[in-house]
Amino acid sequence: MYYNRTDLEQHEIQTLAPYALKSGESRGRIHHESEPRYRTAFQRDRDRIVHSAAFRLLEYKTQVFVNDAGDYFRTRLTHTLEVSQIGRTLAQALGVNEQLVEAICLAHDLGHPPFGHAGEDILNQLMADSGGFNHNHQSYRVVTELENRYPKWSGLNLTYETLEGIAKHETEYDISELAGIRQETGASMEAQIANIADELAYNAHDLDDGLQSGLITVHQLKDLDIWQIVIDRIQWDGVVLDEITRHHVIRELVGLQVDDVLTESMKNITALNPQSSLDVQNYSKPLVAHSAEQQQMNRQLKDFLYQNMYRHFRIVRMQERAEHFVSALFSSYVKEPRQLPDEYRAKLEREPKHRVIADYIASLTDRSALREYRTFFDPVTRP
Repeated sequence: MYYNRTDLEQHEIQTLAPYALKSGESRGRIHHESEPRYRTAFQRDRDRIVHSAAFRLLEYKTQVFVNDAGDYFRTRLTHTLEVSQIGRTLAQALGVNEQLVEAICLAHDLGHPPFGHAGEDILNQLMADSGGFNHNHQSYRVVTELENRYPKWSGLNLTYETLEGIAKHETEYDISELAGIRQETGASMEAQIANIADELAYNAHDLDDGLQSGLITVHQLKDLDIWQIVIDRIQWDGVVLDEITRHHVIRELVGLQVDDVLTESMKNITALNPQSSLDVQNYSKPLVAHSAEQQQMNRQLKDFLYQNMYRHFRIVRMQERAEHFVSALFSSYVKEPRQLPDEYRAKLEREPKHRVIADYIASLTDRSALREYRTFFDPVTRP
């Protein structure tokens, strides 16, 4: 049986919660387009993100470990897919628009530069007098300006709802300069789900990578409340961590937090009883949330990861190398911007030099940035 877009939109109206965003009620796109016969507007957004160049490049960008550190460790792409999977689970359970959640999740890290947060931090320092650098803002710019796939406009021409979800990925993020985004309202339920799915994924999966790499040992974890709850639930003594047990622990950790989000969010939804997405966005705080107890345990876990993994000497060494690579490339391009590829040199005629350079460096992967560095500074490497 063939379902056209109208059928799919009607199905959303019949099955989704009243506070869900329905694709048939979208505010549309910046540039008008006729929508496909067989996909909703939010499905089209998701597909455009998946087919973008920036999405493909996430495969070779750092999550915590630089891309050449090992085959198991997560990259920005695998992290993004894990966020999307968790987001879809939460969306289905809470009765909101799964395709919109998926689109926001898939786009949330498109603006990340090479070498993870080390690359972002040094770019922000180098751009301090030129507007700074923030990967959330850069993700928004990727989908509205930097992707070049259509003859009549720049960007992917996503719906306003997807753009708003990307722009409001973090509540503390200043969106005042983002055109067309309503500043007076908070995040939709779908955007709130994307936010919490991102946090949930990187806490659990960074812990997994830390254990797999040997940077973290089970002995170090014994004082964490959430660790004790998880190992009690799986009835493990917490002594010898083999591969199967590690997978079981991380799986249980994710499941525990998903259950908590769903329980707490339903309490909040029941108390407010929102009848539209605008009711959710006008509310003073997010409805999609962890319980107070879980928030405290997550804070404890984050602090532990910061002290014992992100500040581990091996990670710090990688970060210092990354900052050196990015800083050297940036300085070289500033000194002689004619080294930039043709498409970026052309932008220098209409955009500030430092922003064009930051855009180019942010588009690089770990390995292409390293290759660029060797080309510039290794006397044996030919340009």
